[in-house]
Amino acid sequence: MRSASCVRETVDVDIERTSRPLADRGIDVAEVYHYSGDGTIRRFAPQVPATNPSHPPGVWAIDAFHAPLYWFPRDCPRISVWATDAEQQALMSGLFATEASRVCAAETSWLPAICAARVYRYCFDATAFSPSVDAEGQYVSPTAVVPLRVDPVDDLLRLHAEHEVELRFTPRLGRLVDRMLESALPFSFVRIRDAKR
Repeated sequence: MRSASCVRETVDVDIERTSRPLADRGIDVAEVYHYSGDGTIRRFAPQVPATNPSHPPGVWAIDAFHAPLYWFPRDCPRISVWATDAEQQALMSGLFATEASRVCAAETSWLPAICAARVYRYCFDATAFSPSVDAEGQYVSPTAVVPLRVDPVDDLLRLHAEHEVELRFTPRLGRLVDRMLESALPFSFVRIRDAKR
């Protein structure tokens, strides 16, 4: 049986502004997920994040609402902004010229890799996890967990479209990062240190 570390990718999140937790919005989290380019993992063992050696060992997962942050190849820098209520949606529509409730963006140079990528969604019973205090939408288990199932995802562009996530491509993320920071909306940046300068 293969074991793998499930150190959360969001150790590379530079900045995140959160919205109200899902439980506060009456949303029950029954399953949580881990996305990987490796579809052969059978058991996830707690690991200490390499970039945060003082953190207790854990197995990290994400809830469905925040999952679009991981519909990319692992090393792809990406950013996202979203709305969770009518007031935020009005702001989002005005600032980002969109009717979507979530916008994700990546660099244009990543388009071929995104189109070719296959990722695997590992599904876990959420009762084995507790919400992380470090970032909304993330969950952690202090003990090893076995996934309920693993679902291959072959078309990341379609996945975004099916969930009405607006996916944008730009040569550089800088100006869009600035707009998200200024927006007062919840957002997250993943692998942003690897983005073009």
